Amino acid sequence: MELKNKFILDACCGGKAMWYNKNHPNTIFIDIRKEEKGFMGKKSHDINLEVNPDYIMDFRKMDFPDKSFKLVVFEPPHLSTLGKTSMFRKKYGCLNKETWQEDMKQGFKECWRVLEDYGTLIFKWSNNEIPFKEVIKLAPVKPLFKNTSNLKATSVTKWFCFMKIPKEFLEGR
Repeated sequence: MELKNKFILDACCGGKAMWYNKNHPNTIFIDIRKEEKGFMGKKSHDINLEVNPDYIMDFRKMDFPDKSFKLVVFEPPHLSTLGKTSMFRKKYGCLNKETWQEDMKQGFKECWRVLEDYGTLIFKWSNNEIPFKEVIKLAPVKPLFKNTSNLKATSVTKWFCFMKIPKEFLEGR
């Protein structure tokens, strides 16, 4: 796997909805699945949807060397109760209801492993089913800061920013 000039990782890219450039030249996009264009239906806003990662790969066990990326974006599925044939599941993926905590813990661990020292991890989560505090406690360290959106909505989304600061710089603080 060639990493030349690839220093950004989207560890669970789905349909790359947050990206301005869905084929950013310095980014590797991975996901555990692939969905062909038009999987959502025939409406004009659905026909171009696709899940098309550069590599089919599980965020819980990534095939990258340690400290491979300067920036890791981690937006895993937020829901665990979707039906097997749900269109929402096809669009966003689904966590396993029985193992989501261990899966998320392992996902954070892997994202941290492939992140360079002083690298940044951006984590996005919606509290639709699972509260922020339950998920964020599975991260390897506390986030530096967060940003909250959708404050008036039932489901609130937060973006968390982490930096991989070497331990020798954290001791005594």
